[in-house]
Amino acid sequence: MNYADIKQYDVANGTGVRVSVFVSGCTHHCRECFNKETWDFNYGKPFTEKEIEDVISYLKPGYIAGLSLLGGEPLEPVNQEGLLPLLRRVHETYPEKNVWCYTGYLFDKDVLEKMCRESAVTKELISYIDIMVDGEFIQEKKNLKINFRGSENQRIIDVKKSLSAGKVIRWEGEIGGTDG
Repeated sequence: MNYADIKQYDVANGTGVRVSVFVSGCTHHCRECFNKETWDFNYGKPFTEKEIEDVISYLKPGYIAGLSLLGGEPLEPVNQEGLLPLLRRVHETYPEKNVWCYTGYLFDKDVLEKMCRESAVTKELISYIDIMVDGEFIQEKKNLKINFRGSENQRIIDVKKSLSAGKVIRWEGEIGGTDG
């Protein structure tokens, strides 16, 4: 897996001060994507043990709330395999820190109904994610006034509560309620 960037301090992609990893590779190709260069799976640099160590180190301060995964597309199969060792380490080292994942895939239809059933990697990866912002960016639904999302179709999902309930539960910090 390649990565485009690692931000040691990020306040735009989740609650609090966060460390963000921007992976390379995306097959969604959303119109007006703000990170088009990350569509290319070969863009950026290889994500190695050194980068995992860097992220673990960046997460150490108490004021860092957690880790955000963006892209590109973190849930492309090759990226899942590259991110799984990182998420295992984050979970072991900092169980109190939360993990946000931004994906163009839909949590219920794509991730749970397909990916988790077909891949043990996806199933384990999802177990380490607390909040998922799902859905492709849609230019016609762009809204600069909503938090943590680019377009109104995207949902902020409480992954743990959703897995437990067997249905989509939106994150209460943003919207509250359920989704079908």
